[in-house]
Amino acid sequence: MNWNSQFATRTQYTKRSAVRELLKLTAQPDMISFAGGLPAPELFPVEKVKEAADLMLSEFGHQALQYSETEGIAPLRDWVAAQFNRVGQPFTIGRDNVLIVSGAQQGLDLIGRVLLNEGDKVIVENPTYLALLGAWRPLGVQFLGVPSDENGMVVDALEPLLQQGAKLIYSIPTFQNPQGTTLSLARRQQLTGLLRKYNVGLLEDNPYGELRYSGEALPHVFQLEAEADATGQLRSRVIYSGTFSKVLTPGLRIGWVLADEAVIDKLVMFKQGTDLHTSTLNQYITHALARDGVIDQQLPRLRAAYKQRRDVMLAALAQHFPAGVTWTRPDGGLFLMVTLPTHINAADVLQVAIQHKVAFVPGEDFHLNGGQNTFRLNFSNAQPERIEQGIAILGQVLRMAVA
Repeated sequence: MNWNSQFATRTQYTKRSAVRELLKLTAQPDMISFAGGLPAPELFPVEKVKEAADLMLSEFGHQALQYSETEGIAPLRDWVAAQFNRVGQPFTIGRDNVLIVSGAQQGLDLIGRVLLNEGDKVIVENPTYLALLGAWRPLGVQFLGVPSDENGMVVDALEPLLQQGAKLIYSIPTFQNPQGTTLSLARRQQLTGLLRKYNVGLLEDNPYGELRYSGEALPHVFQLEAEADATGQLRSRVIYSGTFSKVLTPGLRIGWVLADEAVIDKLVMFKQGTDLHTSTLNQYITHALARDGVIDQQLPRLRAAYKQRRDVMLAALAQHFPAGVTWTRPDGGLFLMVTLPTHINAADVLQVAIQHKVAFVPGEDFHLNGGQNTFRLNFSNAQPERIEQGIAILGQVLRMAVA
């Protein structure tokens, strides 16, 4: 059989992830990789995970190894909900507002399936998260790009796009991937007003928000926009996506979606047809780690290590990159973005850099249009001395390209 003639039409909108494909190459031990969004494996709480697994199997072994409810185990959903309840808040967030998913990426995929029809218009930052584009393109949506700068999405440019009938906005307001930029408080408040004015939904994706190394913490757009109905239940135009991958370990594949009960109910229906439920054992392990304070112990370690690596990378960029090359300066997260002179294609630079055993992700795939002269650098995964070495090599490659 010629299977190529049998594939669904939507497959023509899919392609392999540039980042995931690069990871195969960067697995080489002599490669200095700034490509993947990988946490530092030496900081994983391996012993704590072992203890949590033993404890959960001892206390809840039969439940942890059994099928579970699609929504997720109740104690983990309660823990997530508790993180968003504030004194004086007019509404209460409960477990019915939380869905546990198999990594935040599954949440993004399910949200697209539940909310978006073919032809719907979706506003995204330009550039935006590559895997979001990959998940929603097969749905046949029309992406509308809004520009961004050092203060995040240019909210002043949103209204003309909203007037075109956009159904949903997708944003990573805090330490955005790929740029590392953060939406300012004034813009968050302005964005909240536009959501209400146009009665449009926002998917607020926040994988990196706990990893702040400088500057003041800002309220989530979800916090600014959410309201209570007559019974005190949550009502919000914002769907919030979070994950344990960056603060514990991505191998557990545990994320969550926080939203109105009506949204959660529909997501549950679609998740039932996808994987029935997220790994029960991994949920129990994650809950034990969260309940017993391991996340609180991990965060200072991660922030200190990643801050050092960010600072080393920024200093190395200033020392080694040629004039005419610029980059963002993130207050947190895992990434920064480099912009080259317009005549230089980052994909061509990558081919030369790989020959010198350094890898990064070209920026074009993060953009709806343009971006050929940009690339993303990850600073969390490599040790500081490897960062210095790799940026020095990249500097040499770029000087040749600029010349």
